[in-house]
Amino acid sequence: MAAGAQADTAADVAAHSDVWVFVEQHDGEVAKVAWELLGKGRDLADQKDEDLVALVMGEGVRESGIPDEAIARGADRVLVADDPIFEPYRADPYGEQFRHLVEERKPDIAMIGGTHTGRDFAGRVAVPTHAGLTADTTELEITDERYEMRRPAFGGDALATIICPNHRPQMSTVRPGVFDTPDPDESREGEIEGVDVVVSEDDTRSEVLEREVGDVADITDAEVVVAGGMGLEGDFDPLWELADLLGGEVAATREAVEEGWIEPARQVGQTGKTVRPKLYIAVGISGAIQHVEGMDDSETVIAINNDPNAPIFENADYGIVEDYAEVMPELLELLREELGEGQEVTA
Repeated sequence: MAAGAQADTAADVAAHSDVWVFVEQHDGEVAKVAWELLGKGRDLADQKDEDLVALVMGEGVRESGIPDEAIARGADRVLVADDPIFEPYRADPYGEQFRHLVEERKPDIAMIGGTHTGRDFAGRVAVPTHAGLTADTTELEITDERYEMRRPAFGGDALATIICPNHRPQMSTVRPGVFDTPDPDESREGEIEGVDVVVSEDDTRSEVLEREVGDVADITDAEVVVAGGMGLEGDFDPLWELADLLGGEVAATREAVEEGWIEPARQVGQTGKTVRPKLYIAVGISGAIQHVEGMDDSETVIAINNDPNAPIFENADYGIVEDYAEVMPELLELLREELGEGQEVTA
């Protein structure tokens, strides 16, 4: 499948170079996916023998330490757009500033985290620049000098490979958690460049009157994940208690989410989120490949299922073949006795 195939908007491919990563931050806190993308971007840039460029936008970001950390995590250059108009986030100024830099600097590849922010403004860059944009990407690689972006298709039953031979930049929003986070190398050196801010309030259609940050679960950062499937028949209460004792988060399969037993933000799998916890406890989960794709990089997996032939056991380090209704009360009681009142395990 080719993204952006209209001949009349084809780009001068040879004029574009370098790999770009958008470093998303809010109030000085960087989204973890940005560091993941810098790690993957470093690999791609090395393969292409080009620079890895990080783009940071916000208020006060130049002196925040974020550009320096971006270099430590793999960037050769960091472009910084520092202005109050970028805080709090609004799609208009972010999209227009990014678009301007793309048209001016001509990157070959551009990666944006598939967060609410990234998904919100990426199209505002791709459409006016006639770029090829692949959403919810889970795999990126260069094969025979061709850049390939892959994403789940047909409800997660297949992976679609997207190529963009005629348009630039080759853009993608990338699902958080699918790539490793590189450790920073403080000895790395790079260039930090302040760029002209080309947007103003006069050009911005929206105004933030009040900002309220909701309590939305981010299971991708959890070191312990307790996940449930159809075998629970909607009874997630023991999982919530176990996750609380272990200091972790509750997750679920797509089927459990579709039944309305738990919020979509907690779905793990090809059409949900990818997690890499130290401990993943799968309760009443059969182990369909679509789910396993989202958790198979967990350090330790414990599976509880009354079906000895459930595929989940093939991906588990430890397995308990028993009805969860028998296992969970004993496990919870054991943990309460071991921990004492008001204590939790440190993973």
